[in-house]
Amino acid sequence: MEYRVFVVEDDEVISKAIVNKLAKYGLATKEVSDFQKVDEQFIAYDPSLVILDISLPFYNGYMWCEKIRKISKVPVLYISSMSDNMNIIMAMNMGGDDYLAKPFDLDVLVAKVQALLRRAYDYKIEGDILKVQDVILKLDDQTILYADKQSELTKNEFRIIRALFEKKGQVVSRDELMQKLWETSEFIDDNTLTVNIARLRKKLEDIGLHDFIKTKKGQGYIVKDEDTD
Repeated sequence: MEYRVFVVEDDEVISKAIVNKLAKYGLATKEVSDFQKVDEQFIAYDPSLVILDISLPFYNGYMWCEKIRKISKVPVLYISSMSDNMNIIMAMNMGGDDYLAKPFDLDVLVAKVQALLRRAYDYKIEGDILKVQDVILKLDDQTILYADKQSELTKNEFRIIRALFEKKGQVVSRDELMQKLWETSEFIDDNTLTVNIARLRKKLEDIGLHDFIKTKKGQGYIVKDEDTD
């Protein structure tokens, strides 16, 4: 299945940046060309998802979302510099599925787009990415993404979380994690693992992931997927 994204953004620089970024993830995109006929272009393109700004020429994003909702249940991701609670609530009430405040990181936008596609369709994330629930681990730059936040990981933190992601829902023993850390030229002992686990948990908490890595006493560690008991 080809996933198509319709980008309704007045700022040409932002619009082009979104299009170029999504293309790297294999997503087809189309930018709006006539802000007076957004609904007609939507129907003609028949997108899988819409990225919609609120402040637009002629009519605002709320009105266009309302029109889209009369004919389609396609996911709508609002992007806007208006990040106050009233506008966010309005966006959701008008049929939006998610909201991203400007300025935003393009990696965060991609994570949100992929999450919306995954919920609406049988979408599988391609490329150098691992996923547990709505948490994205990027293998290319060793960063972890959740909601609107991301954190950069050290090499050791990355090796630990990658091992847990690759065996999501399963307990990974301390010995196995130690072996991952031994791949470096650094001196590794049991205390090194404990320190790195603690630092990793702190970084996860900083982006809103509390108790994401669970300790199984006498066994090791686990990150649980949605279908894991």
